[in-house]
Amino acid sequence: MIDGISALLKSDANFEVVGQNISPLKAIKEINEVRPDVLITDVNMKELSGIELAKKIKELFPKIKILALSMHGDRETISEMLEVGINGYVLKNTGKEELTTALTKIAGGDFFFSNEVTTEMLKEVITEPRSNQKELVSLTPREKEIVKCISLEMNNAQISTELFISERTVETHRKNIFRKTQTKSVAGLIKLAIEQKII
Repeated sequence: MIDGISALLKSDANFEVVGQNISPLKAIKEINEVRPDVLITDVNMKELSGIELAKKIKELFPKIKILALSMHGDRETISEMLEVGINGYVLKNTGKEELTTALTKIAGGDFFFSNEVTTEMLKEVITEPRSNQKELVSLTPREKEIVKCISLEMNNAQISTELFISERTVETHRKNIFRKTQTKSVAGLIKLAIEQKII
């Protein structure tokens, strides 16, 4: 699987493969040396799970984007991966076009989830009993506008232009939004916003 992905990306001039490893622990050391823009990780591994590896990478190298790769898109695993701050999730049966699209969007600061994964995320929102869902978060109208902008993959500068406010004001609102929602990543924020029909 690794050799196939590596060969696929090496054949595309838009990408450079700077390392590959079947050992998560050795991969962490290698990542420290080469500092890639994006890490592609399997979800199920022996030494560390993809969830544990992603969490460790986000703690040590927060600027590195993470694309999770899995045989299955079960809701529980997707939710756990979102909680640790991954930037994308695709299934192993993905084609070259979807994989390269995912990597391009993630490297550019966006998020990417395959259709099957998105469907599972929505199923969780629809089927989860109301009593098990997080307490409704109270956001101001302006904060809700900013959450919607974030969900549209807009950065602070774009939000500033869209809402006619300064970037510093946008940053302040973002901090307040993450504090109120108790989320640690944009993916987690968007998931909660969908659950609570903010977007």
